[in-house]
Amino acid sequence: MNLNYFEGLCFFWAAIGFGSRILMGILGKRWNEWELSRAYAKQRPPWIYGVAILGFLLVALTWLQVIRSPVPFDWIIAALVTLTLVKLSALLFAYDQFRAFVATVLSNPGRFRQLNTAVIAFSLLTLAMGIWLY
Repeated sequence: MNLNYFEGLCFFWAAIGFGSRILMGILGKRWNEWELSRAYAKQRPPWIYGVAILGFLLVALTWLQVIRSPVPFDWIIAALVTLTLVKLSALLFAYDQFRAFVATVLSNPGRFRQLNTAVIAFSLLTLAMGIWLY
């Protein structure tokens, strides 16, 4: 099986979405504790800078691939990847507000369910894009 860049990106993104939801289900409340005490600790963890750099590089590489490769509809996944800059920017420039948002979502079962539903729907979309669009 020979995947192009955009198929690989779709499958990778879907795997992260599905994988994180599975872990949340397995770990339950321990996931919430880990997320607030470790992943998004009160003091901004150093990993955020590395992930932000990788994220910006991924966006740049994806748009470079759009320019260089003749894959139909490649701009769709590139636009979606670009939207991740919103989260990266929040992590870099509004960390306390982002952490407060995470705490609110984790403590509100309705919002938590909405977020999980949206992530699963998006993961299904990227999986379908990887299979049928690219």
